[in-house]
Amino acid sequence: MKLLSSEWLKTKRTAVRWLTFCMPVVYGLLIIGYVALRGIDENTQMLVFQSFFEGWTAFIIPLGAGILSGFIVHQEELAGSFNGFLSSKVSRHSLYLGKLSILILTMTASTFIATVVLCVGLNVVFPGVLIGWPIFIAAAILVVIGTIPLLALHLWASFAWGMGASIGISIGGLLMAALVGATSLGNKIWQFIPWAGPVRLAKQAGAYLQFTPDMQVAPEIISSGFVLNQLATGLVAVAVCLVAALIGGIVWFNKWEGRKSYE
Repeated sequence: MKLLSSEWLKTKRTAVRWLTFCMPVVYGLLIIGYVALRGIDENTQMLVFQSFFEGWTAFIIPLGAGILSGFIVHQEELAGSFNGFLSSKVSRHSLYLGKLSILILTMTASTFIATVVLCVGLNVVFPGVLIGWPIFIAAAILVVIGTIPLLALHLWASFAWGMGASIGISIGGLLMAALVGATSLGNKIWQFIPWAGPVRLAKQAGAYLQFTPDMQVAPEIISSGFVLNQLATGLVAVAVCLVAALIGGIVWFNKWEGRKSYE
């Protein structure tokens, strides 16, 4: 907890806090504005869900993971070329996990702020529109789970190659999330693409919006077990990727002595 508090203090007067707290509010309001311009009908809830989570997971998450990871590591680079950071009495794995923890905290906060702003805003602006907020919250939780391996990968890349490389990888991740995660092109391979994980996991939660109270039988996509199978597949893929990225990153970081240009 002390290490996490220390990492949070380092973000004071930086863009990290603005990105964490302001950007999600703006994003949520933009989706509400889009709905207001389009008008409401019986498909509004599904449209809102798809627009919000596909935009968040296919564009905001990949770019955000690259920018935040790169920025947090770049701060240490500017503060003495990693010398003070690497010479700390704190163990190497604790330093690494501290950076990863602050990334997870900021991305989790951003995701839930955007989701809450959306749900509350829609209830205020369109009181007659029924929003299944538990499903929206469940989707946000799945998005956070799917994002953790990406943060671990980008943190490793940021230490190894710098902020530019992390952002460059995030642009490639954005394309993979949009093509593999958000379209049918990735139906057979999405579980092998980490950037597609958040998109696909959120989609599985969205399937339950088709299950209305007046239905006596669940929609086929749910009753057939397809959604649960996809969720299980995705969560296993996320766990495997996280373990590989975390162990690999920590082992590498324990032997790292800074970049060549600073040696």
